[in-house]
Amino acid sequence: MISNINTHPPINVNTVVLSFGSNLGQKKQNILSAYDLLERRLGRKIKNSDFFETEAWGFVSEESFINTCAVFTTSHNPQECLIIINDIERELGRIRSGQAGYEDRIIDIDILFYNNCIIDDINLKIPHPLLHLRQFVLLPLKQIIPDYVHPVLNKKISDI
Repeated sequence: MISNINTHPPINVNTVVLSFGSNLGQKKQNILSAYDLLERRLGRKIKNSDFFETEAWGFVSEESFINTCAVFTTSHNPQECLIIINDIERELGRIRSGQAGYEDRIIDIDILFYNNCIIDDINLKIPHPLLHLRQFVLLPLKQIIPDYVHPVLNKKISDI
């Protein structure tokens, strides 16, 4: 008789959708570096959108942004994902000035969705509360998850 040698419980696989933006330095390379670090620490990248060049949103800047979105699988919970993302942003050179409002940045990574969860914590809101207002997020999302139904708005991404 052969016994089951796999005594470890199955790993929960979750899906997390992230947006990326960069308007300082080597913008595309900043995002590609973030992809690489996320694949090492967060989980496997399933797909990503094209890169889009956009104007700054919510503030005035002479530098345009490169934006994209990507889908990852992860065994981490949402709070762990946020910690990993914040660590990667710092490692890539992001400095948060602490001033109110938006500013130029080397890298910005936001959690847009985590499975179909709705989270409203002081430091983490999922789905991202402003994603439906931002074309620089919606355009890449429509490329990679057009049929995903936003769990709050109850609309497909393609219809937002």
